[in-house]
Amino acid sequence: MTKIPNIILVGPMGAGKTTIGRLISQSMGKHFYDLDKVIEDNAGADIPWIFEKEGEEGFRKRETQALESIVHSDTNDLVLATGGGVVMRKENVDILRDDALVVYLYASVAQQLYRTSKSTHRPLLQTGDPRATLKKLFEVRDPLYRDVATLVIETDARHPKSVANKVLDAIKRHLEMETSVS
Repeated sequence: MTKIPNIILVGPMGAGKTTIGRLISQSMGKHFYDLDKVIEDNAGADIPWIFEKEGEEGFRKRETQALESIVHSDTNDLVLATGGGVVMRKENVDILRDDALVVYLYASVAQQLYRTSKSTHRPLLQTGDPRATLKKLFEVRDPLYRDVATLVIETDARHPKSVANKVLDAIKRHLEMETSVS
């Protein structure tokens, strides 16, 4: 059996990265990390506070440090759910490409709006027009997610367990194809 690399989930806020990441890690017997939670634990503060005190740039620096420490730890036994903006820094993209299987959980803007509508924990959406913000973020980030991804999985109108099973099947097929090629 092929050694399964670290699995890293990317995608917009509301795509289900944390929920699906937990389900995948349980199925695969891998450790689960939520990058935003790691950043909060390291900072001793929540993300809205970090954004307020340090701005988005301060948050992104913390994100890169946390990403690097998790991905470059000795374990090759993890599932990592990243934040939606992780692809905005080249150094993060380089880390993501470093010996991991990256899964882009695709969610339409309408789905993102629906899933994030009650959240107060998303600083970038604390605007007068969350739909416009999500649309703008999607236009910039969708090509970046696609560029870094090994696999792209559609999440719209699907139950998290169904998406997790789809991801697991896609990973299995991908690894089988890699094995037959090598």
